[in-house]
Amino acid sequence: TSSVSAFLLNRSSDLDLHIIQRMINVQNISFKYKGQKALVFDGFSLELEENRIYGLLGKNGTGKSTLLYLLSGLLRPIQGSVCCDGIATFKRQPELLSNLFLVTEEFEMPAICLSEYVKLYKPFYPNFSDEVLQSCLADFELPADVQLGQLSMGQRKKAYIAFAMATNTRYLLMDEPTNGLDIPSKSQFRKVIAQHMTEDRTVVISTHQVHDVEQMLDHIVILDQRSVLLNASIQDIQDQYTFEYRTPQQMDDSVLYAEPTLQGNAVICRQQEGDAETQVNLELLFNYKTQAK
Repeated sequence: TSSVSAFLLNRSSDLDLHIIQRMINVQNISFKYKGQKALVFDGFSLELEENRIYGLLGKNGTGKSTLLYLLSGLLRPIQGSVCCDGIATFKRQPELLSNLFLVTEEFEMPAICLSEYVKLYKPFYPNFSDEVLQSCLADFELPADVQLGQLSMGQRKKAYIAFAMATNTRYLLMDEPTNGLDIPSKSQFRKVIAQHMTEDRTVVISTHQVHDVEQMLDHIVILDQRSVLLNASIQDIQDQYTFEYRTPQQMDDSVLYAEPTLQGNAVICRQQEGDAETQVNLELLFNYKTQAK
């Protein structure tokens, strides 16, 4: 009996370890760019779990893009560690790279047809799905085999995002993915992400365009000068705050933050017992957290 109990205990520990490692772990990192004195990160830590769509928000210069490059292993911290599923990202091991894809804000694509591009890069991603690729292209209203060199910037971005989704990597990092997209394309982008989100996938979207993505995010991380101002799920935020509009006569001590608008004062209040759950106003929340620090 004791040996069985010991086996089950060890097995449970192994499973717990597996669960813990199925995440991105940033532990006490410091980083600065060569030739610069100022640190971008200093003693910074963060954990990103699977089955989440994270919104990574912050003012210019707070390290959002730098963090994505550290997560993908394209940059290496001076101190501390960045691990993905227990593997140090800077090592750029094939096992890791086959399960991680970074969509950069600016990128180049060769002047070849998409089918040639797929033929070149598909072998690096063992879970690549031609079916997902064709579905995304259809959602973006792109031909099945476009000539990449003939596309506008917005169309190239849509083709690149379609390829990124088709890789079926466990981790998908996206830096300002809606920049360069028109209004219909932004709606198509949200549809593409929602349709191809799976339980074992983690998507991290760094953006200034919060209105483009706020309805699809389920977790928010707000950075500010090397620190985390907020790291919470949308549900936790809704449990803690209400977002509403009030007239000047309705302003009272329950208001934590307010901004004047044409509809009245947009306010954040502490959630009280019996209050109805409200939709998160992400821009208002961002302003509250960055100004109240």
